[in-house]
Amino acid sequence: MPSIILDQISFSTPEGEPLFSELTLAFPPGRTGIVGRNGVGKSSLLSLLTGARIPDAGSVSVAGRVGHLAQAVQPRQGETIAEALGVAPDLARLSRLLDGTGTPEDAAEADWTLEARIEACFTRLDLPQLDPDRPVASLSGGQQTRMAMARLLLEEPDIIILDEPTNNLDACGREAVTGLLGDWRGMALVVSHDRALLRQMDTILELSSLGARLYGGNWDHFAERKDAERAAAEQTLAHAERRVAMVDRQVQAVRERQARRDAGGRRKRGKGDMPKILLDARQNSAERTAGSQSRIATRLRGEAEAAAEAARDALEAVAEVNLRLGSSELSPGRTVLAFDDVTGGPDIADPIIGELTFSITGPERVAVVGPNGTGKTTLLRLATGSLAPIAGHVRITPRHAMLDQQMDRLDPSLSIRENFLRANPKDGENACRAALARFLFRADAALQKVGTLSGGEMLRAGLAITLGGGAPPELLLLDEPTNHLDLDAIAAIENGLRAYDGAVLVISHDEDFLGNIGVTRRISLPQRPGQ
Repeated sequence: MPSIILDQISFSTPEGEPLFSELTLAFPPGRTGIVGRNGVGKSSLLSLLTGARIPDAGSVSVAGRVGHLAQAVQPRQGETIAEALGVAPDLARLSRLLDGTGTPEDAAEADWTLEARIEACFTRLDLPQLDPDRPVASLSGGQQTRMAMARLLLEEPDIIILDEPTNNLDACGREAVTGLLGDWRGMALVVSHDRALLRQMDTILELSSLGARLYGGNWDHFAERKDAERAAAEQTLAHAERRVAMVDRQVQAVRERQARRDAGGRRKRGKGDMPKILLDARQNSAERTAGSQSRIATRLRGEAEAAAEAARDALEAVAEVNLRLGSSELSPGRTVLAFDDVTGGPDIADPIIGELTFSITGPERVAVVGPNGTGKTTLLRLATGSLAPIAGHVRITPRHAMLDQQMDRLDPSLSIRENFLRANPKDGENACRAALARFLFRADAALQKVGTLSGGEMLRAGLAITLGGGAPPELLLLDEPTNHLDLDAIAAIENGLRAYDGAVLVISHDEDFLGNIGVTRRISLPQRPGQ
């Protein structure tokens, strides 16, 4: 039976930052989704499981044949589909036998089921039947990812390990991968931020600052339990902090009573109306009582603070974007974008978009959907004017902003603060700092150079600069905003967009994201002939 067991694993980054310390974990049978913030060690964990990296301490035990799909699938120069599938020698052997030039060794080693198995794998992954000699580089990024998954299926491993398998896939590709994992009966470990894919899992492994923890059930069960656990932990912490405050009040009250008694004793001693021996006895008794009360108070304060500290340790610090944005002042009847019989594309002789007409009026949330290669990004370029139409007319509000993973509108050499002030010249320093803080860039975090930010931080900075100013745009255009983001970053982006009252035109294959930001209409681009 296939299995993977980690025993007392410790591992640090090349910079010396510890990711795992004495981690012991046995992966359960079935499909396990691995989630956690970017930088917490998800891909590093996979590299330890596949043997690509060696732990600093501890051991990894793997029983069964492992197939691994890395996050970035890069074909070699000139590599063919047959070579990418790892079957070029086998197909060449079959070809020699069929044309009569094969050897006895070819006949002995021939796999006559291979072509049928390749065809079945392609069908399973929603790939067309492709010429084995075709260069892999001629395929789209999503097709290359599915080609790599087809190789895994042909190898018939006992365990598959996948790192973000649905990144860069269109809806059909995502459905194919989700369906494949839904039917998978072996062991699977999948790092993903795709909530639809995570719903196919039997178990969720969460990596966080608190360590690694397994949760039975799929993404929805995990999210429900995490919400309940966090609410309980917050309640425990609030109770512990109230207990600390109560003990502090009690200690203060005891000290004040003792101070009043001491003052009374000094007055009586000063009057001389009580024998000295009795006054001394009372003073000694009071001092013993005060000392005892002080020790009790110190113990109670220590116990209360220890309980509060334990409650804080049990609660992972999760900062959330919680926004109050300025209004875009977009009226319900104002048209912010209109395409009138627009034809366009980079190649005038072969336009991608043909005679497209649509408009966005008021604060609509509209998604552009369609298979990869149908012109979704071209549509956004036509909308913003970075690509001129071949025919037809485009009208767009001057108050618009375009955000994508590259964040071209931000200067990477400047800080987040400097980019904000450049984009919002009417906002002063206080308004700038307040806006950035609402997007979790507080204090020195606002001084980070944009070029040093992660993908999630970059998009959050872009939203802060675009939406956090005194005059947010009437129309926001987004191109695959959730690619390469972790689930916490996606939640932050969703939160920010829900607080925005302008119009949105977005390209995304993430159905959960589209639902959470309130998309109500879709522009579906058809697959081009011969695509």
